[in-house]
Amino acid sequence: MTTKNTYPKSEKLKSRKAITELFTEGKSVSKFPIRLVFAETEYPQEEKMKMGVSVSKKFFKKAVDRNYIKRVMRETYRLNKSVLQPLEDKRYSAMLIYQSKEILSFTELNAKMIQLFEKFNLYISQSNS
Repeated sequence: MTTKNTYPKSEKLKSRKAITELFTEGKSVSKFPIRLVFAETEYPQEEKMKMGVSVSKKFFKKAVDRNYIKRVMRETYRLNKSVLQPLEDKRYSAMLIYQSKEILSFTELNAKMIQLFEKFNLYISQSNS
């Protein structure tokens, strides 16, 4: 079965409560300059993964730059989320955080995102066994 490369509204992490819970109880993996903070969720949802994207105002003062990086990160997530598929029956909420002052190109960010997702899969498989 092939999955569609989409990022529908139902997959977006928007709940303030869920985001707060994510940062207080979540774990993280990182592949510089991207950090993935994630937590297993209890509440019922149709999606296996709810994802949010964040870029710090500390590193990028101009909203144009922050929005550009967020847009590229969402796109790399959309294209590579099939790498995240071996999640069994568990559901996760996660936040992608950009942690650098320099703007990487799409291809560099895409490669880092794939490495990050592989690292996440490895972490999940090790914690389950």
